[in-house]
Amino acid sequence: MTRADWQVPPMEKAEFFSKRHRHALCVFMINEGARIQSQLRKMAPLAEHADIILADGGSTDGSLPEDLLRGQGVRALLTKRGPGKLGAQMRMALAFAMVEGYEGVVCVDGNDKDDTSAVPAFVAALEAGADHVQGSRYVSGGRGIHTPFLRHWGVRLLHAPLLSLTAGAWFTDTTNGFRAYSRRLLLDERVRPFRDMFSGYELHYYLALRAARLGFKLRELPVTRAYPAHGAVPTKITGWRGHLGVLQALVRVCRGHYDPPTS
Repeated sequence: MTRADWQVPPMEKAEFFSKRHRHALCVFMINEGARIQSQLRKMAPLAEHADIILADGGSTDGSLPEDLLRGQGVRALLTKRGPGKLGAQMRMALAFAMVEGYEGVVCVDGNDKDDTSAVPAFVAALEAGADHVQGSRYVSGGRGIHTPFLRHWGVRLLHAPLLSLTAGAWFTDTTNGFRAYSRRLLLDERVRPFRDMFSGYELHYYLALRAARLGFKLRELPVTRAYPAHGAVPTKITGWRGHLGVLQALVRVCRGHYDPPTS
């Protein structure tokens, strides 16, 4: 699959700085309001370790003014203008990172739940040769704070075991979006992530499974994810329908629905 064949959603691109580092930090959000602004302020020192790229799903809340982005060291803002949700945002950001020549990409959500001080450890893992790095609340040193009951047990009893058994490698926190991918993995012809079929949450699960099955180097690193003690939970997965959709996507990944055709 050549670059001309990549299926990437249309986007608007605003670049504030030139490429400075070997790795990119891609942040995914849509209408996160004060949460993304708070996260950007916390992340500003990370611009010394990786180029910060925001992948916006099409926010309409005015939360990403240019002066804020420049002031916090953001290298680029990519705004999706085509169909699709997280998977489309990921294809947009990962394709940009590959075209720009980055050797690896760290991914994190933009809802201010993750302790992004772990980013340098993800970059170090990529530099040491890892191809798929999964952040986990459930390994030594990781913490899950106020994790919703359904989310916690859904991951522990269903999502992680099913993906792990299918992959032939043990994953402990398979819905956690704090991850990193190497250039080798993303551009391997047996992976092909730049396809329109990845529009929702499938791409994260698919890349974990495919990396394990193809023998890429895997790592899990401890991370902290904190949900608010009170009030609304900052998440795009809500209700039984939302959680069922996540499981349906996982089942399709495990059944090989997204595997590229063999020649």
